[in-house]
Amino acid sequence: MSDAILDIVKKYWGYESFRPHQEEAIACILEKRDSVVILPTGGGKSLCYQVPALCCDGMAIVISPLISLMKDQVDALIECGVNAARLDSTLDRQTQYEVHQSIERNEVKVLYLSPERLLSGNFLEFIKDKNVSFIAIDEAHCVSSWGHDFRPEYHQLSILKNIFPEISVHGFTATATTVVQNDIAKQLHLNNPKVLIGSYDRPNLSYKVSQREKILDQVIDVIDRHQNESGIIYCIRRADVDELSTSLRKRGIKVRPYHAGMSSDIRQKHQDEFITEKCDIVVATIAFGMGIDKSNVRYVIHTGMPKSLENYQQESGRAGRDGLEAECCLFYSAGDYGVWKSIMRDLSGTALDAGVKQLNGIYGFTRGYACRHRAIIEYFDQAFEKDNCGACDVCLGDVEYMDAPLEVCQKIISCVARLGEYFGTVYTALVLVGSKDKKVINNQHDSITTYGLLSQFDRRVVADWIEQLVVQQYLVKVGEFNIINITESGWDVLRGKITPKLIKPSQKKKVAKTRVAKAYGESWKGVHQELFEALRELRRNLASEKKVPAYVVFGDNTLRDMARKRPNKKDGFLEVSGVGEKKNKKYGKVFMKLIDSYCSENKIEMNV
Repeated sequence: MSDAILDIVKKYWGYESFRPHQEEAIACILEKRDSVVILPTGGGKSLCYQVPALCCDGMAIVISPLISLMKDQVDALIECGVNAARLDSTLDRQTQYEVHQSIERNEVKVLYLSPERLLSGNFLEFIKDKNVSFIAIDEAHCVSSWGHDFRPEYHQLSILKNIFPEISVHGFTATATTVVQNDIAKQLHLNNPKVLIGSYDRPNLSYKVSQREKILDQVIDVIDRHQNESGIIYCIRRADVDELSTSLRKRGIKVRPYHAGMSSDIRQKHQDEFITEKCDIVVATIAFGMGIDKSNVRYVIHTGMPKSLENYQQESGRAGRDGLEAECCLFYSAGDYGVWKSIMRDLSGTALDAGVKQLNGIYGFTRGYACRHRAIIEYFDQAFEKDNCGACDVCLGDVEYMDAPLEVCQKIISCVARLGEYFGTVYTALVLVGSKDKKVINNQHDSITTYGLLSQFDRRVVADWIEQLVVQQYLVKVGEFNIINITESGWDVLRGKITPKLIKPSQKKKVAKTRVAKAYGESWKGVHQELFEALRELRRNLASEKKVPAYVVFGDNTLRDMARKRPNKKDGFLEVSGVGEKKNKKYGKVFMKLIDSYCSENKIEMNV
């Protein structure tokens, strides 16, 4: 059976092996056993339900939360030769009628729907007597109120097992803690589901976390390392998106803004330009991303702390979905915690508890001093076996610790005590650096013994040290206004019994403009980079003509393999990773013509 399935994978997608857990997930569907599958972004979730759809009689239903994501996946399936369709509000009546007729004639193998469409009107009546093979629910974490992106309409999907009692239902997501995994199975009424959990680790991603200082310069430094490559820049607020977009354009950098305050037409236009590679960079709020199936994003920048580690894992995971190296940079500020707390002010009960817990998780991550890869996967209750990931700022030695931090820690904690444990981080930092701030003077805190004890440091550095002590639980924030108090461990620091860790103030380092994640430098081995760029230009033009995303034609991984093997014969072209029979017929001649012409002109060996 595995050989037969691999033959299908090779024929339609051009791959010759499975990624971790894909084979088991496919087996669950073929065995008609319910399942919950958690695979990281880029782990090949979609193949887990697309492949068995071709193995089973009838039509598979895929429920997805975003129209743009459904459209891209249907376009990609059609390009591979799979008869797929979607039903959503953007289709005109004639097109919707034609899809209904195709369903009636049993011509559709994979049908994509939103939960709203599935449950609206009499659609369930229409579909329930059709030959439905199985139901896959993408972004299944949306069903759980403990998930980072809960959607009430997903709750209604619990009726599926009542309407289709003989059909298996499968939840797929990239991000779910143990609580969320259990809740997915419970909310969807799955019957003894098989739970498959891939590693949350993305070794091709290089994580870097820094305090936000001159954010425009920090962002441009990253962009400069990735010229002519796709990147996403996330901001917390719409105003930040507008301001940063304008500043980057003034520097001559071509970017497109994206947030919920813009019209849907403009948002769609900017998203399409990014996907079709007419523009390399999008500056956006978190409203942008879930519907993006773009595989060749080479960097993701966060200009502020995300609201949870779940969100960060998913948002940063939009880089390097093709398995190639990519860079993830997070720039945080002491004020980000308060911003997110303010945004959550309308939450209550379970939703508020979950939100605060998630916020504390990402807060600890930004101020942490452990390997970033380890911190992420341990948050999701998985073990990290490596001593050094080789792909984060901590393990690469970019984060340096103070040699003798005890005295500085004692000064900070002593100041908290002198202030009567009555003030927050920012105010405490002002006192420690000897600020002439009006409030400090009026409170006569310029006369206490700890005033100005750390005047040689910037107040932002001192504020960040305070936050690091909070993360290490020597200090604690209490009450609505996050007043700093001292823990029992903190008093032990004052007594000299414990020495915390503190990160040295950041110093601007010159970063070489080289590919990140050294462990993945092998992905360029043997690749003729100028030929790769020529193939990329050809792909862009073909995608523009067909009005589909560039990666739908071929992914970067496939283009690199072409530029490595340089085939000019049909058999050789079929050996390129990601080239199936349908795409060989569609694109083989035009790509081999370019390869032949380029290699002949430049006297480069072909058919390697």
